[in-house]
Amino acid sequence: MGYAMVMGEALIDLLEADLDGAQVYRQAIGGAPLNVAVGIARLGGDARWAGTLSTDVLGDRMAAFLQAAGVDGQGVRRVAVPTTLAVTTFEGAEPTFTFYGEPPSYALLTPADLDLPLITGAAVLYTGSISLLREPFRSAARAAWSAAPDATGSAPLRVFDPNVRPTLLPDTAAVNALRDLTEEFFATADLVKLSSADAVVLYGEQDPSAAAAHILALGAGAVVVTCGSRGAHVAAADGATDIPAPLVQAIDATGAGDSVMAALISRLLTDGRPEGLADWTGHVRFALSVAGLVCERQGGATAMPTPSDLRARWGDL
Repeated sequence: MGYAMVMGEALIDLLEADLDGAQVYRQAIGGAPLNVAVGIARLGGDARWAGTLSTDVLGDRMAAFLQAAGVDGQGVRRVAVPTTLAVTTFEGAEPTFTFYGEPPSYALLTPADLDLPLITGAAVLYTGSISLLREPFRSAARAAWSAAPDATGSAPLRVFDPNVRPTLLPDTAAVNALRDLTEEFFATADLVKLSSADAVVLYGEQDPSAAAAHILALGAGAVVVTCGSRGAHVAAADGATDIPAPLVQAIDATGAGDSVMAALISRLLTDGRPEGLADWTGHVRFALSVAGLVCERQGGATAMPTPSDLRARWGDL
């Protein structure tokens, strides 16, 4: 089994909650890529994370959390700006995010900060999410994505998640720019994972199968569109199918999509490149079971389950 190199943001989520009838905000370590890295490690995979953490006390807490979760942090660079906060409000179980902090502490990784042999030696390379909206991280992600294969001639499986946040897209021009950027990565990705809400923002497309077909046509190897409680749509070169989600008592969907990504990467680490739709379908069924358990917990990185958690909830998967 190889390792996964995860690139992107880490930040602090302030999650809306109720305490004795008063509205409060619960602090949680988050950021989609950090959640993915922690999820991989919790599932038994070897996860490395490359990104920037503040030198403040919140950055110290995130660094300690990554270490305790078993995520290798040799790709971390510390920066002397305050940690970005994501204030999270809810309508039902679905979160809405508003971000505070300029410049964003999560997007200051530069191409010069990259350990390219560490990146090209990975079995899986993941990037995406809101870090791509800002420089210098965008250039660092492009450099990692296009890096040459390692000495063995192999290259990582490239995995991408746009993780669209509408509050960071103020107008049509911003949406169009994000679409162009994500399609640049879609075209050479081995796997694209996005949500049905992402598809609506990027393409105005309510039908996940149409969005998946479009992304496949751009060049992606496989596409998984998560659809909340309805499950997921999976498309590969040899076909497409819909997979239902397990029935759960959801209390918080924060991190659910990230757990799908983490579970898919964990399967890529153990099983290698899928041969077609049948393999992807099995991986997605497993990933939806992971996400179902995450939704039954208060979310973020701390909700990511272990194999024993999964066996206790679902039995053998």
